[in-house]
Amino acid sequence: MWNGTEYQRRFDELASSGVDVHGEAAFVRAFAPKTVLDAGCGTGRVAIELARHGIEVVGADLDESMLAYARTHAPDITWVRSDLAELDLQRAFDVVVMAGNVPLFTAPGTQDRLVAGVARHVGKVLVAGFGLDRGYAVEEYDEHCARAGLRLAERFATWDRQEFRGGAYAVSVHLA
Repeated sequence: MWNGTEYQRRFDELASSGVDVHGEAAFVRAFAPKTVLDAGCGTGRVAIELARHGIEVVGADLDESMLAYARTHAPDITWVRSDLAELDLQRAFDVVVMAGNVPLFTAPGTQDRLVAGVARHVGKVLVAGFGLDRGYAVEEYDEHCARAGLRLAERFATWDRQEFRGGAYAVSVHLA
């Protein structure tokens, strides 16, 4: 179980020191979406920044303390408590984003269900960034995306689009 306020404190401290903590949102905005599903939204940091730019956002997460923080700080955004593998919002979004290592917080061996769950909501693009040093490789992720009907379009090493040459982190863009 997480503590949403404690989790968010790290990002608030980074922002106070001048660090740009909105790289994920900037990356997503480059696709010019009208709608975004922030899958595994946590405290809503990415969703709130996207909404600030006029994008309709829905945030989904399983952790109630994270969602409580998000609801308090952005009550006008729709926040949904759900296991992403079971998520069924009955709609698609221009972009679905999984920022913040979402596949790594899924029980080992269930990432395929996670990807299938979020893929149901992909209208155009699925973007996911996660560490590659915790037992879930990009090849396995790509396979799960392919099973869900998505194809790899681009892969970067960072949210600021540095070239991916292997390494410990990847930002993957899959298309519907």
